[in-house]
Amino acid sequence: MLMLKTLEPQQQESITCCYRNRSPRVQVVRITNIPNWYFERVVFPQQHLMFDAPPKAHLEVHNSEIATAIQVDCIPCRQLRVKTAC
Repeated sequence: MLMLKTLEPQQQESITCCYRNRSPRVQVVRITNIPNWYFERVVFPQQHLMFDAPPKAHLEVHNSEIATAIQVDCIPCRQLRVKTAC
């Protein structure tokens, strides 16, 4: 599992999210809907990716093909939020 801290310290509001690539292909995931902030990572098949993101962020999922990347999903990060037990 890969854990990334992705927000600048001045951004107080964030949620911890987890995405798993359940496909047999390498995927590229991106968050592009937050002004002045950009996130992009490669996620291998069956790999989990944990990251911090603003609550309004959307994770774009792109399947990697030879010489192309096709967007296959756009998931609100609130749906990927890691729930912790108190």
